[in-house]
Amino acid sequence: MSHNHSVDFKKAFTVEKLDGSQVKITGELPYAELESERNAALVALGKNVEIDGFRKGHVPTKVLEKHLGEMAILAEMAERAISHAYGHILEAHDIDAIGHPKIELTKVAPNNPLGFTATVAVMPEIELPDYKAIAKKINADKPSGDVTDEDVEKQINDILRQKAAYERLQKKAAMSDEEKAAEKEEDVIQSEEDLDKLEIPELTDEVAQSLGQPGQFEGVADLKTKLKEHLEIEKKNEATAKHRGNLTDAIVDETSVEIPQIMIESELQQMQAQMQEDLERSNLKLDDYLSHIKKTKEELMKEWEPAAEKRAKLQMTLNEIARVEKMSPDKDKVEEQTKILMQRFKDADEQRVRLYVASVLLNEDVMQMLEEVK
Repeated sequence: MSHNHSVDFKKAFTVEKLDGSQVKITGELPYAELESERNAALVALGKNVEIDGFRKGHVPTKVLEKHLGEMAILAEMAERAISHAYGHILEAHDIDAIGHPKIELTKVAPNNPLGFTATVAVMPEIELPDYKAIAKKINADKPSGDVTDEDVEKQINDILRQKAAYERLQKKAAMSDEEKAAEKEEDVIQSEEDLDKLEIPELTDEVAQSLGQPGQFEGVADLKTKLKEHLEIEKKNEATAKHRGNLTDAIVDETSVEIPQIMIESELQQMQAQMQEDLERSNLKLDDYLSHIKKTKEELMKEWEPAAEKRAKLQMTLNEIARVEKMSPDKDKVEEQTKILMQRFKDADEQRVRLYVASVLLNEDVMQMLEEVK
């Protein structure tokens, strides 16, 4: 819906840069801007007002005005007028704000302009290094995801040792106290070293068939083939994760940016939410966990702050690379993934979910682009 304003937002407000990637917006709104919000303010304030002789939410305006008082109405009008004007001020001054502003009223009175300040964090200036040159150098030393026959043999030996140890434990559980007392010291398994000393059975088709789920392996050849396939997936994922870590660390270390505190706090909140989710899955409570590690929540947050700052810097770096490269996530994929997540988390805010999905997909596109630099 279009609407008109009786104010030039560019001229009426000044913007002052503050430390910590913040700006302070100062100015006044004409009283006409507040007056245009009066009806909406009365409707909002009157929703829950109960006065004898009137139905809730249907109190006549004059009665409502007398009941609420002019200053309460004016405060609601001011809040609505500022909320309405705020986006126009950001647009007029080309401010890339992050998070919610801190509003302070400097002048509020009937039939007078509304004076206020808004302090808000802004997207800081970011100086990227030659990220393609860095990526080219890191890509030249990409860890190998290849699986050798020795890797497969080691995995098989580990499985056979675990099998031997399990069988030993079963045998011991069936022993009498006298038999346990007579057991040789070298037959007792107490450490990884003891496990390594265990004699492992010869690998035959019969032994191979006894491993894993019933019918999982047809014989030795099938066991080796399937184990190699599994190890290749595992090793490839590990190599990719390690390589991506090396790539982002090298680029982020050379990136110059002042991280707004609000972004660090946002990362801390996400880290805390993830920990809470992990604890709940294990049927643990946060307070019990904190008691166990002998730390307060504040101490834990302080410990996490460097990691949160690094995560925030990484996200800003990836966003800036995407901007420079004019990259954007595939809209169809964003909608598809958003629908899937909304089916799983029905109470979630759909717009927030969409932004999250878009961010994850864009990060992946940027990482793939960096990995392909030759």
